[in-house]
Amino acid sequence: MKIAIPRERMPGESRVAASPEIVKKYLQLGFEVVVETGAGEDAAFTDAEYEAAGATIGKDETSTLSGADVVVKVQRPVIDGNLNELAMLKPGTVLIAQMAALTHVDEVKAYADAGITAFALELMPRISRAQSMDILSSQNNLAGYKAVIDGAAEYGSAFPMMMTAGGTVPPAKVFIMGVGVAGLQAIATAKRLGAVVTANDVRPATKEQVESLGGKFIMVDEAAMKDAETSGGYAKEMSEDYKRRAAEVVADHVKKQDVVITTAMIPGKPAPKLISEAMVQSMKAGSVIVDLAAETGGNCELTEPGKVVVRHGVKIVGHLNVPGRLPKDASQLFARNILNFLTPHVDKETKALTFKWEDETIIGTLLTRDGKVVNPLLSGEAK
Repeated sequence: MKIAIPRERMPGESRVAASPEIVKKYLQLGFEVVVETGAGEDAAFTDAEYEAAGATIGKDETSTLSGADVVVKVQRPVIDGNLNELAMLKPGTVLIAQMAALTHVDEVKAYADAGITAFALELMPRISRAQSMDILSSQNNLAGYKAVIDGAAEYGSAFPMMMTAGGTVPPAKVFIMGVGVAGLQAIATAKRLGAVVTANDVRPATKEQVESLGGKFIMVDEAAMKDAETSGGYAKEMSEDYKRRAAEVVADHVKKQDVVITTAMIPGKPAPKLISEAMVQSMKAGSVIVDLAAETGGNCELTEPGKVVVRHGVKIVGHLNVPGRLPKDASQLFARNILNFLTPHVDKETKALTFKWEDETIIGTLLTRDGKVVNPLLSGEAK
């Protein structure tokens, strides 16, 4: 079996779907591995390292993908008038990537029409044995860390309290909105840098998690929070009444903060607006907002995706693809997630790839098979 790792073509993508270490693992599983030249360049992996690991270096994307049985990518294939990566894949190819399936449903139909067996790893079910395959967790963990580092870089004062002969510098006040994987890492990182950290979330279980990391939890409505989480562990969209009350509590808290980091995202939907323009106006000059939801519209009303802007004296950071700002670590973790997903489905004796179609991790992530859209979350397309 040939597994291909092409260079990412999606604008702004610096990661790669396999590291040299993971290439060695694929060879041990019985794969022939082809890596496109320059695929790991932005993540500090050289062609020489891939060759030393046992991979063949493809001179371009066409030759890399030619005849591939499995293609692993970070981002979904580019399909437009100038470049159609999907057309380079033979029917029956297994494609594994972060496919943005819930927001690009039309493209999912194109995978089916092309006869591709496509898996969207962002749809991995939240079950214990799938944790090592969960790209959202691995990448959001890095995003939470980087958000704090970006916030500290933009903030014009120090994070920790500093007692000097010339006087005392007070610690920065950092508020984390949304306590998922990214939020928890942001809390831990901000605490390590010496900030006074507060956080909030709609899910009740997060209160204890925040406090265990040394943060203070900002409560809105404990009763309403009991129904704020899906069975899959994601945050639900809350009622309008809850949103109104939450906005009041948050507005009073935000105006006292130095750095606010927002992490709230709802799968397949635009990011909820948590910070209004009026709230930005209430903040102190020189404060910073780091919006990790910029790619889905932003949690702040004034976020401009892909830009750092100053509005009403407040810096608003809207970087896209934040995990890609730590490309080496992000690539290594992403590559390990894919390996862990594939390994249980490779026969140890024959070295053949044989998917267990009734496996929860397969059912949850499988988008297309045998020319059809089969994922239950995309039932409208499957008809």
